[in-house]
Amino acid sequence: MQGAAEAARALIRQSLAAHGTGTLEAIGAARAMARDVERELAAAVARAREAGHTWEEIGQVLGTSRQAAFQRFGRPADPRTGRPMAEAALPDAADRALVLFADLTGGRWQQVYAEFGDRVAAQLDADGVAQVWAQITGFVGGYERHGDPVAYQAGDYTVVDIPLFFEAGERIGRVSYDRNARVAGLFFLTRGQV
Repeated sequence: MQGAAEAARALIRQSLAAHGTGTLEAIGAARAMARDVERELAAAVARAREAGHTWEEIGQVLGTSRQAAFQRFGRPADPRTGRPMAEAALPDAADRALVLFADLTGGRWQQVYAEFGDRVAAQLDADGVAQVWAQITGFVGGYERHGDPVAYQAGDYTVVDIPLFFEAGERIGRVSYDRNARVAGLFFLTRGQV
């Protein structure tokens, strides 16, 4: 496993060097490779499930819970229609969530508020968004970076989880979108709550 990881890193460095390290093209190439790796990972998980491995086992290999592994790679069917729930997921939900959290971490409270659906907007205005963010950073320190978003369907909602890293802790930023691509929920969870 260690050898495979080092070989993958070498291949990535080699490919990025071919695109000119430090250029915008290298970023695009790295993003394309990340999408390819994600597809390969999903295929490997599907093969593991076909071979009879449990979500618990897969979660252990991925360093996550069985529920998180299922939410990321499972293909549940909607009990009302029998259709796979992934078909209903907003195709750009992960990108929307990244923009939302960039606005949040950048202090653009009004832009965050503008994405809210009616129910959320009735409970939390732009000043409230700023207050929530102040409480989070007051507890875990300044924001440093985010991890890769994971989008999945949960009933009628598309949910995106993004790992958020702060100077003194981590949170999972969770945003749910309704069918009209409006924010139906915004949460900051500890790893134990996921």
